[in-house]
Amino acid sequence: MNSINKTARIAGFLYLSYIVTTIFADVFCRSKLLVFGDAAATASNIMASERLFRLSFVSDLVSAVLFLLAAWALYVLLKPVNGSFALLFLLLNLGGVAVYSINLLNQFAALLLLSGADYLKVFQTDQLQALAMFFLNLHQNGYWIAQIFFGAWLFPLGYLVFKSGFLPRILGIVMMIHCVGWLLTFLQKFFFPGYAGITYLTYPLGFISEFGLTLWLLIMGAREQKPGLVEVD
Repeated sequence: MNSINKTARIAGFLYLSYIVTTIFADVFCRSKLLVFGDAAATASNIMASERLFRLSFVSDLVSAVLFLLAAWALYVLLKPVNGSFALLFLLLNLGGVAVYSINLLNQFAALLLLSGADYLKVFQTDQLQALAMFFLNLHQNGYWIAQIFFGAWLFPLGYLVFKSGFLPRILGIVMMIHCVGWLLTFLQKFFFPGYAGITYLTYPLGFISEFGLTLWLLIMGAREQKPGLVEVD
């Protein structure tokens, strides 16, 4: 049990690090600079706080790595329960991290457009600002494309949490429900962009399931497995 507890706490630490880094990049860095719908104000904010914008970019990359590492630790922890489902959620996470990371180039493109480089002098200032806003909007939509992977990975993960015998079953159930809700949120974003009703349900479910699992792994570790609950491939 020392080994499984150690793995559980490593997974919890990595997951918490991912959550903290993501919140830092989005809430404390990027949200202070972006004014969607106002290209001039956004450009002014970015150039006045360029280091903060760069910090948000790097923090997002770090959070992507931490999320993949958290998925790997969870894979190691839950593979004995069902190897096929564990591999499935790891691959879905990897797909999401890949899309998420590549999409960050759209965010960085805005900074390049506003850098004042000589080769950009063929464009007018307002044109460069509009292009920067275009890439920032593209980044926002690319973020939601990654969510189809990050939503789908929650079901096999939740299933294994439910079946494990050493993690709370209720967290597994909530996580599987959250999977459905988050995939509906993805569809809502692209089919009904002006409607945000589903998010009022999915965000609390995400907080309960993912943050709850993180705290459980960190504080409680992994209980002893109960006979009959483990499926080994």
